[in-house]
Amino acid sequence: MFDNLTDRLSGTLKKLKGQGRLTESNIKEALREVRMALLEADVALPVVTDFIERVKEGALGQEVQNSLSPGQALIKVVQAELVKVMGEANEELNLKTNPPAVVLMAGLQGAGKTTTVAKLGRYLKHQKKKKVGVVSADIYRPAAIKQLQTLADDLELVFFDSDASEKPVDIANRAIDGARRQFLDVLIVDTAGRLHIDDEMMGEIKELHGAINPIETLFVVDSMTGQDAANTAKAFHDALPLTGVILTKADGDARGGAALSIRHITGKPIKFIGMGEKTDALEPFYPDRIASRILGMGDMLSLIEEIEQKADKKKADKLAKKIKKGKSFDLDDLKDQLLQMQNMGGVGAMMDKLPGMNEVPKDMKDKVDDKALARQIAVINSMTKQERRFPDLIKGNRKKRIAAGCGQELQDVNRILKQHKMMQKMMKRFTKGNMANMMRGMKSNMRGMRM
Repeated sequence: MFDNLTDRLSGTLKKLKGQGRLTESNIKEALREVRMALLEADVALPVVTDFIERVKEGALGQEVQNSLSPGQALIKVVQAELVKVMGEANEELNLKTNPPAVVLMAGLQGAGKTTTVAKLGRYLKHQKKKKVGVVSADIYRPAAIKQLQTLADDLELVFFDSDASEKPVDIANRAIDGARRQFLDVLIVDTAGRLHIDDEMMGEIKELHGAINPIETLFVVDSMTGQDAANTAKAFHDALPLTGVILTKADGDARGGAALSIRHITGKPIKFIGMGEKTDALEPFYPDRIASRILGMGDMLSLIEEIEQKADKKKADKLAKKIKKGKSFDLDDLKDQLLQMQNMGGVGAMMDKLPGMNEVPKDMKDKVDDKALARQIAVINSMTKQERRFPDLIKGNRKKRIAAGCGQELQDVNRILKQHKMMQKMMKRFTKGNMANMMRGMKSNMRGMRM
């Protein structure tokens, strides 16, 4: 996400970083480029105009002008303004009411609403430890009801059945009664979407909203529609008392115009952002972290949180104990590491959260292929138990057999063995307790490994 905007802004601000002092002319030139970058990212024009005006005001202020490194001081101003545009801080769901807290989901067809209902249910169940129920009031698409039931069963959420012959208000009220009887904390209500905004659709959802009086009314919108997303959100906001927005498909959006426009145009906070198709790919929206990503500074906090949530702590402890006892890091251990990486969405999903990734050449970034993880795991699976424990046994004919067994090339087997050797060296440094040695080893290993 934000790849294009990050590249443009980083290049512009890097030029200013090297300037001894900021003048009205070099600020004017830089802001012209920032303006173009924002417009190309499909940010709404009123948002761009307001943003540029505020950055200009900050850039010409005493604090920046008198700074020892005015270029860096200006980057701070840009970052602060990006945070303001997107909403200062993350706003959590308000669930403080007599249970069940009813959350109504609205949006156009194709925005990923039904999947987002399941993702939000999973988030509330696992992260907030809530008992969650879901129901579909989309009487126009029986497939949507079936889809939600399948997702709810997979995630072990309580599903309330509905039928196309019922009225949406009756479906929702029956589900609320059922949630109350089952002592659920939250009920998420999915609604019908349309391909465009129409009076009939708005009338129906207004009636449903009035009947069930939800504590949260969330608008689900496809971030790839750019500033159209903000305009659609405004149309829904004018019809319904929205409490927040969920941006979907952000992983496929290289521009980021929706994220930068919605708060300014609707006045409503973005509460969550969908970063993939999997049911765990829903993150709380933190404006400060997103601003850091846009400026190529990475987002280590989100990455650490993701690792803590998704990493297998038992396996990590087991590996640490094994290494401390002086046992070697074998290919089964490497396979576990690869599987955990795959579980976190692969290398691509982690890259934009790492600081300095904007300085990695684009052609190198494009070579990052998460399918390579699956191929590497397949190579290890093609080995015998003994070969995985004692990699030095793997020579000529064994390599050929392993490659043939997993349908890979000989060089793929060699690459895995080389990667294992590097990891093994790094683990040895770790056991010696010399952190400096370990960091040096990691740097040289990174240089030695292909992306």
